[in-house]
Amino acid sequence: MLQISNLRKSFAQPGGKRLEILNIPEFKVDAGEQVVLLGRSGGGKTTLLHCISGITRADSGEIWFLGEELTKFSEPMWDRFRAANIGYVFQTFNLLPAFTALENVLLGMSFSNTAADPDYAQALLKRVGLGHRLGHKPDQMSVGEQQRVAVARALANRPRLLLADEPTANIDPANQQGIVDLIKESCAEFDIGLILVTHTMDVASQFDRIDRLDDINLVVAEAAMSVAESDQGGDSE
Repeated sequence: MLQISNLRKSFAQPGGKRLEILNIPEFKVDAGEQVVLLGRSGGGKTTLLHCISGITRADSGEIWFLGEELTKFSEPMWDRFRAANIGYVFQTFNLLPAFTALENVLLGMSFSNTAADPDYAQALLKRVGLGHRLGHKPDQMSVGEQQRVAVARALANRPRLLLADEPTANIDPANQQGIVDLIKESCAEFDIGLILVTHTMDVASQFDRIDRLDDINLVVAEAAMSVAESDQGGDSE
């Protein structure tokens, strides 16, 4: 379903130099497969999700998804394709503060090619335990409740792929397991492919496939090797 080849991304630094963040020779996710991407904070996990979703443009390489080569898309094409096929659970939720929980989910639906479905939006919010919060705005809800709204919104268009960026990072321990269970169960029920990024082994260990960023991103692997070689050199002196 998703096939990445020779993906590279760097960002400009002061003085004109560029800092390479991603160098991924190959990465793939099959239809309905649930994958955890495990790695340290700041290691490029979010950048990878942004490249897959078209939020950020890769410098080079190919991203094939549902038979389309996404890096060749124009911005309007990216926007339409993402709205119809990719759900995104942002680490910071990205809920609109002036809109209620129900309105935030309906707004997510409105960007796709299908008409917004209030009944389905309500059903999703009830499924995540927020049937009593339909008319509440983000500042009237707890952090855990806001995250559940974000999950419902990401699932609203029945995407083929769900990208979850450290979905438990801002959640108290009492609600973390509920978020993980909700994402796993929803993806299994609707046959949605999943890439969930985290730096927490407690979360990662609940999934069958765990990919470490050190293994797929040559930038991270080479940096780790350089550190190891420096440590060995220091020990020998």
